[in-house]
Amino acid sequence: MRIFRPLMLLLAVVAVVLALAVTGFATPPLPSTLAKYAAGTVKILPLERAFPLDEQVELSELRARDRVRHARILLGGGGRQSSVGGVVDFPVQGSSDPYLVGLYFTKVKLGSPPTEFNVQIDTGSDILWVTCSSCSNCPHSSGLGIDLHFFDAPGSLTAGSVTCSDPICSSVFQTTAAQCSENNQCGYSFRYGDGSGTSGFYMTDTFYFDAILGESLVANSSAPIVFGCSTYQSGDLTKSDKAVDGIFGFGKGKLSVVSQLSSRGITPPVFSHCLKGDGSGGGVFVLGEILVPGIVYSPLVPSQPHYNLNLLSIGVNGQMLPIDAAVFEASNTRGTIVDTGTTLTYLVKEAYDPFINAISNSVSQLVTPIISNGEQCYLVSSSISDMFPPVSFNFAGGASMILRPQDYLFHYGFYDGASMWCIGFMKAPEEQTILGDLVLKDKVFVYDLARQRIGWTNYDCSMSVNVSVTSGKDIVNSAQPCLNISTRNILLRFLFSMLLTLLLCIFFSLT
Repeated sequence: MRIFRPLMLLLAVVAVVLALAVTGFATPPLPSTLAKYAAGTVKILPLERAFPLDEQVELSELRARDRVRHARILLGGGGRQSSVGGVVDFPVQGSSDPYLVGLYFTKVKLGSPPTEFNVQIDTGSDILWVTCSSCSNCPHSSGLGIDLHFFDAPGSLTAGSVTCSDPICSSVFQTTAAQCSENNQCGYSFRYGDGSGTSGFYMTDTFYFDAILGESLVANSSAPIVFGCSTYQSGDLTKSDKAVDGIFGFGKGKLSVVSQLSSRGITPPVFSHCLKGDGSGGGVFVLGEILVPGIVYSPLVPSQPHYNLNLLSIGVNGQMLPIDAAVFEASNTRGTIVDTGTTLTYLVKEAYDPFINAISNSVSQLVTPIISNGEQCYLVSSSISDMFPPVSFNFAGGASMILRPQDYLFHYGFYDGASMWCIGFMKAPEEQTILGDLVLKDKVFVYDLARQRIGWTNYDCSMSVNVSVTSGKDIVNSAQPCLNISTRNILLRFLFSMLLTLLLCIFFSLT
């Protein structure tokens, strides 16, 4: 035994030296139960336009849908934590219901055992909420061609309630919509712009996702989150023709999924999307930073609940429009918002008329103007790219967003044998300019929350993209709506874990 112990100690020292040599004296990885949540992983939500772009749709219907989206600025608090592993995938489905043209959505899994939900991606609101099984008036079928599911709180082994005494419910992040139920649950009630609404209570449970670590290498991961469980819906939310399972809020609030995960180091404080505009649509939505050449950045306006940018001017064909920059100044009720949940784009009235006039004057000799359902449209005999001028939105920080004709025109079918295109910019009913999918599509957008800025550049969203995992140090590549990363560091860490396990076995054998 006297000879055996020194020999074992020598082997232990050798194991440590080999481990450090192989990993380059890297920081040891977390134990396997925590490694899933380590910072530097990238989560991906592949997206697809819900409905084909060749479907004819009334502009009034799109405006009605957008009015619902504009009011979805949901705020709330944090949540108690738990840790349960699981597996999740984010498959994408779509349908042909014209009322929801332009909507992007994905799937999430919640609970134990996990239940899959179809939820709308929305950067204009904060809360992830899904329909609760106790909802009596919520739709049970959907015209979108998807199966609806309900969250069964009593049936989830990992579900937890947020009580009225919980710091979440009383925190400064909770809005006045918070309310206490008779059973001491922290509830919420949200009213949307069209009169529809939802109410329910906050829950904590396991959220499942895939961490893409390398080529064909996926880590099954999970994390506890706070979300809403809707027990009542009203207005358009009760209609089956547009029914989904909930809303996936990616806003700036503390209760958005990106805020909850990044605050614990599970994901980086940045997310990106590239929304494909042509054909059947599609795209990718990642928790990570898409890296492509030519991205320009503009700072976010501080102390605003939205992703609010400082728009300075609008140019048409290189000429600045006669618009007082003061109409774009940001406040609690004014400013320029980036919102994936809005289909069209909305300009404040002081900018809308000069914009329409400038476009019409530039093409007056090439197209036939026509008013359709109160909107400015044009009969076009050839490609709009050859007739209509480029448009520039100029933001603080020297960043310009260059719009092609298809970024501000909406194809509305045919009239008298000619192709009819309508301007997809509407007059904002309030004092906020809202940039919707019409201008956001076919561009990479990066929401850099750590640096409080948003970047963008034109991009073919059917192509692969590189994604930064941790502040640009590690790069992954997405050829499809999925991510790949070099496996070298992963293999080294795995070898280190094996050597560390050997070391521990040696140590305990000596005690």
